[in-house]
Amino acid sequence: MALDVECRAGVEHGNRFGGDGIATPAASYANPRCLDYSDTDPFTLISGVWKRYGRTSGGAVSTEHTGFLYATIGTLIFATTPVFVRWAAPLSPYEITEGRLMIGALLVYSLMILRGERFLIDRGRLPQFAVFGMITALHFLFYIASLSFTTIAHSLAIVYTAPIFVTIFSGIFLGEPIPLRKWAGVVIAVIGIAIMVGFEPNFTRRMFLGDLMALGSAIMFGFYSVMGRSQREKMPLFLYAASVYGLAALWMLPIAAWHFTPSGYSWFPVLSVLILGVFPLGIGHTLYNAALRRVHATYVNLIATQEVTGGVILGALILKEVPGLNAIVGVIISLVGIALVLV
Repeated sequence: MALDVECRAGVEHGNRFGGDGIATPAASYANPRCLDYSDTDPFTLISGVWKRYGRTSGGAVSTEHTGFLYATIGTLIFATTPVFVRWAAPLSPYEITEGRLMIGALLVYSLMILRGERFLIDRGRLPQFAVFGMITALHFLFYIASLSFTTIAHSLAIVYTAPIFVTIFSGIFLGEPIPLRKWAGVVIAVIGIAIMVGFEPNFTRRMFLGDLMALGSAIMFGFYSVMGRSQREKMPLFLYAASVYGLAALWMLPIAAWHFTPSGYSWFPVLSVLILGVFPLGIGHTLYNAALRRVHATYVNLIATQEVTGGVILGALILKEVPGLNAIVGVIISLVGIALVLV
């Protein structure tokens, strides 16, 4: 009770918080218990624009609307992933995964330094975060590896059966079930995605292996989303993201070293990995994790399913992987499902 009074006093008098009542990084170390980690802004520019134009009728910033904005921008950014993975193809999937995780971790850590935040994790939580890192590594590894065996449309469509797993895991681990009426939207969205892959005229055993990898990535994505939301009030966003990306990179390091391909390290594949680390992971997935702190994990993940749409379009325009009629119909049906959940 005394702590609550102290924190409220800090907001009222401005001695621990900024003028808008949001805790500053410096204040968080003066009294970290007063900081609401769920409201840590990942990017000041985005936050500033949304605080100006995304207010409710009462003048307050809509936390949920901010989460939707972060999820949308993040999805637009990491929709570029399949193209850059293909361009990095002379490198093994293990090296690509390691490279993007390491670069993403370094980027977020650099942002922490710029914001005056310290990299401190309770030693007692290291085993838990080691598991978080392993889940993250497996999600990205399965996804990137699947693109070497199956089409972009197949891989993305199967990865984004993830809303089913996110919804199930949110109810089990977070006690956050979604209303029963919204399950219909989840099912319709996933059916739309299934249609994209269910009528493949040239299906092969190699594609089946790639599809299995994509399914593994979907399950890991479900855990990844739920664990990100679970930390919203326990750890600042950048500290969480840098820790998870960095530990995932450590998990991948021995495997990447074992599959080292010296001949693949020309400038273009290396540049592609660098871009993968900075944009789809360092920025895109950090925005995704920021959204998870504001909105139910299922809703955020449903928005992220439109990486399928973006990836298929970019694949057609840049890589000449033109989607068939079933892919187009599937995209439309999945959008309808998402709309039913979000309205």
